[in-house]
Amino acid sequence: MRVPFPSPGRPALGAWIRWTAGFLAFPIAGLAGRAAVGPVDDAMSALVGGVVTGAVIGAAQALVSSGRLSPPRWSAATAAGSGVGLVLGATLVGYRTDLGSLALMGTVEGVLLGVAQASALPRAARIRWPWAVAMPVLWAAGWTVTTLAGVGVDARFTVFGATGALTFSALSGVLLHALLPPPGRTTGSDSLREVDA
Repeated sequence: MRVPFPSPGRPALGAWIRWTAGFLAFPIAGLAGRAAVGPVDDAMSALVGGVVTGAVIGAAQALVSSGRLSPPRWSAATAAGSGVGLVLGATLVGYRTDLGSLALMGTVEGVLLGVAQASALPRAARIRWPWAVAMPVLWAAGWTVTTLAGVGVDARFTVFGATGALTFSALSGVLLHALLPPPGRTTGSDSLREVDA
């Protein structure tokens, strides 16, 4: 099945730039998660830290989505997917922080996150499954880029750093804008803003 990309234009470009600028929320979310639980070194710290981090990231992404994502739904889905995903991923790799372990942890977390967020996409989303499929790859890429950039991942943060977040946000923004109509464009009789209300 082909994913229908929206035609290029200023609204779509502006929306992508805003979404990509949302990468700044990731370091803030990581600090919030660390303040809540300290380093991720057991199941409880992974769960609580993941939920806190996901809630911050989800709220920020909804705010920079140009009105296309419902803040309560997207934040809750991101918190749930991040919390459960981080527990499973971190436990699977034994809380190790080498490149391979973090990439695998990111993949596992991305599976749960992708499914949760795909369910929170508005009804106007053209199709949902590409988001769920892409999140494991993009979340693993975030950890990989952060590790290769020399960020101190041994501190066991709840989310990857700014370099990984920028990579993730830029790539996920392309996908988001392929799945959702550009801001201001309606699908059927309802606009996204009306659907999410």
